[in-house]
Amino acid sequence: MECFNVSGVAREADGHPLKKILFIVSEDWYFVSHRLNLATEAINKGYEVALLSKFTIHRDYLNSLGIKIIDWSLERKSKNPLLEIKAIYHIVKAINYYKPSVVHSVALKPILYTAISRIFTNIDGMVLAFGGLGFVFHSKTNYAKFIKFLITPLLRVLFIGDRVRLIIQNDDDMRLLESFKVIRKDNVRVIRGAGVDVNMFTPRHRDNKNYLVILPARMLWDKGVSDFVACAKYCIKHKVNARFALVGDQDIHNPKCIPKRQLKKWVKTGVVEWWGRSDDIVKVYHAADIVCFPSYHEGLPKSLLEAASCELPIVAYNVSGCREVVEDGKNGILVPFRDEGALLSAVLLLLNDKILRRNMGKCGRKKVLAMFTQEIIFKKTMAVWSEFQ
Repeated sequence: MECFNVSGVAREADGHPLKKILFIVSEDWYFVSHRLNLATEAINKGYEVALLSKFTIHRDYLNSLGIKIIDWSLERKSKNPLLEIKAIYHIVKAINYYKPSVVHSVALKPILYTAISRIFTNIDGMVLAFGGLGFVFHSKTNYAKFIKFLITPLLRVLFIGDRVRLIIQNDDDMRLLESFKVIRKDNVRVIRGAGVDVNMFTPRHRDNKNYLVILPARMLWDKGVSDFVACAKYCIKHKVNARFALVGDQDIHNPKCIPKRQLKKWVKTGVVEWWGRSDDIVKVYHAADIVCFPSYHEGLPKSLLEAASCELPIVAYNVSGCREVVEDGKNGILVPFRDEGALLSAVLLLLNDKILRRNMGKCGRKKVLAMFTQEIIFKKTMAVWSEFQ
């Protein structure tokens, strides 16, 4: 753990306490992808920012931005009680050491463990942000049902109080949480997504002779990867003029991770390409003609915001999170959940209509500019932080 000055509460020049934010995120790559803008904007607004996370390749980069680094021993896939207790202990230690004005935790495990840490710390404000309700709340497996049965009453207890705010990303998740009665409704805030840098994710007019359809997502079963592959199989079989590419890494800590041997099998048969994670995702969007995103559930997918900002038309299932971004018939096409035939028909319609693709792309860019820029999302998030000041 990095050594901080804890001899007293830091002060600004006018004598007022320095505003300090401690982000708690399971892994640094997710923070860089989804929350980095919040941190840099906070620094620009005079906040001191620290990050408690498991660090891999981004430590030096984050440190160079002025973000204080605190190592966390969390293992997302772990079921070892001793490792989980250790992870909670590190949160308690970080909070007592850094003395933040607000703790901002993201995703289920960090949220749960941060809430538990309240028992042993004095936190002025606690912001708990779901990226989406994810595997535990959406999966129908017995394991997910059992975990949900265990943690729901625990969350009810841990979320008690006026110094807690829960951020969720879409109205469906709001209704689901209300049904579980885990927190008072007036302590919940809906902030739609992580925002997109519209100066980076810019439009590019495409004139491809061989069309490119992409699925930008982690390689998880519930991202609809097999549905995407089924669509690609039909198109390849019927000699449709299009390539289909999976753009994203595996997530080996997620129970829904697709084995590498399965991904390689699809590639070997010539149905799809698997590009893995891209270091230049803007270049990928600029090369693509359509985003086909048949995810089964989402919080609010950042990749769809980025695609829309680049004026790409989107095909997606009509599910939570996706319908927050895609307006059917305007900036994309929403199809019934798990209807692979409708998914295929929507992709074929867009492949065969250049004007429709272009018009939908322009509508998507307009929607992002109006609702989903990084500046809009930061302003709404800072308003939540300010509720504790």
